[in-house]
Amino acid sequence: MTMKNPLPFSRRSALKSLSSGFGYMAFSALAAEQSRATSGNVLSPKKPHFEGRAKRVIFLNMRGAPSHVDTFDYKPRLAKDDGKAGKFGSKRGAMLMKSPWDFHRHGKSGLWISDLFPNLAKQADELCLLRSMQTDQPNHPQAALQMHTGSFQFVRPSMGAWSLYGLGSENSNLPGFITLNPVSSAQNYGSSFLPAIYQGTKINSRLRRRGRGGSAGGDDVMKIPNIKSPNLNDEQHKGYLDLVQKLNKNKLDHDIHQPEVEGIIESFELGYRMQDELPKKMDLSEESAATLKLYGIGGGATDAFGKQCLLARRFVEAGVRFVEITHGSGWDQHRNLKNDLERNCGQIDQPIAGLLADLKRRDMLKDTLVIWAGEFGRTPHGQGGDGRDHNNKGFTTWMAGGGVKGGFSYGATDEHGYEAVENKMHIHDWHATILHLMGLDHERLTYKYAGRDFRLTDVHGNVAKEILA
Repeated sequence: MTMKNPLPFSRRSALKSLSSGFGYMAFSALAAEQSRATSGNVLSPKKPHFEGRAKRVIFLNMRGAPSHVDTFDYKPRLAKDDGKAGKFGSKRGAMLMKSPWDFHRHGKSGLWISDLFPNLAKQADELCLLRSMQTDQPNHPQAALQMHTGSFQFVRPSMGAWSLYGLGSENSNLPGFITLNPVSSAQNYGSSFLPAIYQGTKINSRLRRRGRGGSAGGDDVMKIPNIKSPNLNDEQHKGYLDLVQKLNKNKLDHDIHQPEVEGIIESFELGYRMQDELPKKMDLSEESAATLKLYGIGGGATDAFGKQCLLARRFVEAGVRFVEITHGSGWDQHRNLKNDLERNCGQIDQPIAGLLADLKRRDMLKDTLVIWAGEFGRTPHGQGGDGRDHNNKGFTTWMAGGGVKGGFSYGATDEHGYEAVENKMHIHDWHATILHLMGLDHERLTYKYAGRDFRLTDVHGNVAKEILA
């Protein structure tokens, strides 16, 4: 049974009609004042809470949870106890399983890094390994959501949206937050109750051929869906957008303050400005052959992720505040660990090493924070003969550049790698530290919604000051 609205008019209508409309006059004045206060480009650069070291972020998201004990968390005791009963006994075949790969010290710092990363190991002195990570959930959707938004229960703004809200963008013709090749929930790059202009702009990995001067051949570039109608020429397209904007602004003028309509208007305006600049930034034919080779571009296993890493560098170089790249090729290795983990690391090793080297030679690494992370880690005991199960109690992420100590290891898990035992770093602490590096106090970066102030770290989070350079 459908119930009808017992009130034949809205509160806005009531203010217009009751008491000769004096209530609405007051409301109108307040709304107009708020509109003037928020006018202008909301993505303009904003002053941080304090001088931060990182001006921009590149987040390398390894979807599916890489095994820390096979990549960046060296456990000699695990190798010694191979085949013995693990933390949970021998039930379900949970016997300790040593890493199939050797670890070696690298760089002047002597960081232990797996042989899975021969190229990245050359950048060891730029890496800050966070070996004591913890999160609340051992399930992929919830853990990924918490890694991105701070909450696994509720719809909240993403880390990229908070960064853009706090600092704005340095290029009004490009999105301030771009997510490349997302393969999970839109909540992971959404803005939730923050204004819609702060959400991530999604660019999928659909490739088309584009040569120099528009000729056939040349380099593959990622296709931008829906940026321009294929059925309209430039003049028609502009006329179409002008009409839509006129209708939107007409509604805004009559309804005074409508954040949703304002968000649509801002999105249309940004979309129109993007038409010229974004395709240019995505055209890799401008890059030298040496640069393409550095990223592993030119065919083979490293080609796709290499292009995304190079695009990320081009975007942040052009003023984009936050770029996320997702590598979603099955890090959830409950079985076939030897082949699948080796394949995945082979796809990302050279591109990431190339990204760090390229940022460094352009003098950008010092103020670009590069983050590598999955939503949790994996167990030291085996599963299915050649695999590892989920582990949210202890895992490794790393950062580079942007004000962190290079060649540094922070925190530790137990001797087998089950759980963080030293300098535990919860996901809230991780978020607080990232914001701090950007000059944002996680306790002051708030947004009032539904009667209370919200923040990325909820009511938790401590900055890991020991990793600050």
